Amino acid sequence: MVTELTTQPLEYYTQPGFMTDPGEHAGLFDGLPTEIPALCQVVQGLLLHVFWAERYGVQLSEERQREVEIRRVSEMLARIQGMDDRPLAIERSLERKLVGNCRDFSVLLCAMLRDRGVPARARCGFGAYFTPGMYEDHWVCEYWNWDEGRWVMVDAQLDALQREVLGIPFDPCDVPRDQFLVAGRAWQLCRSGEADPECFGLGPDSMHGLWYVQSQLVRDLAAMNKVELLCWDCWGLGNADPAVEVLPEELALLDRVAALTQAGNEAFAELRALFEGEDGLRVPPVVVSYTREGPREVALGGLSPQRS
Repeated sequence: MVTELTTQPLEYYTQPGFMTDPGEHAGLFDGLPTEIPALCQVVQGLLLHVFWAERYGVQLSEERQREVEIRRVSEMLARIQGMDDRPLAIERSLERKLVGNCRDFSVLLCAMLRDRGVPARARCGFGAYFTPGMYEDHWVCEYWNWDEGRWVMVDAQLDALQREVLGIPFDPCDVPRDQFLVAGRAWQLCRSGEADPECFGLGPDSMHGLWYVQSQLVRDLAAMNKVELLCWDCWGLGNADPAVEVLPEELALLDRVAALTQAGNEAFAELRALFEGEDGLRVPPVVVSYTREGPREVALGGLSPQRS
């Protein structure tokens, strides 16, 4: 049963979830800027993208690369402070930045915005601005713009170097929705035949296809319910197998997820109820994490059902 509190989406998204709660490190957010571009600069000053490190002249050890497996913002902040205990607004040297990926840039920005009472949420989908002809697995952060009455997408990962290398023509603080497709939109385009599923995934030489879009769709639903797991954490209908046919009733359920994750705030209560009410969608206590060393079961200690 979804309570009255969870039927108020803007209030819901101002509160931290299990992953975005800074915990004992909440005081580190004090004094940070309030403007979105400035907050993005703060995030960029704290994180180093694991796949961009060499572009910045940094060779990462295996141990440093494993920092991308940190799920909770509280643990991210502890690691950041452990390497450099100065205020978060001070940019770290490249060697003292926390190693992360698009998910971490998005989740950290989301946590900072929620701390300021700004409705914010992480979104999973596909970026059109990385590889020509491909929609690549990517995360962004959405915040509610009160003046304009809309959700605005922000790609906190795109610093000056990345914008130059990628030739980004748009404002990363207001990403056009044809440049970042939320997973639900990608699912609909592929299901209708308007887009080729093989163009969605990690790239032309890696994993891609409708099964990959399906996994991202379930992950996006969880993120919209404030359970922002790692890019390779899978469960239920999100643990898709390209060799296994999806049942008609499962396709219908996923179609509904795709529609609700793109609907307006008025559909929020239905989205929450769907997530909590379906075993194939709700995040269980144990997920399968497809790490570099292979799949392993991970217990999400402390994660409680989001029913209130």
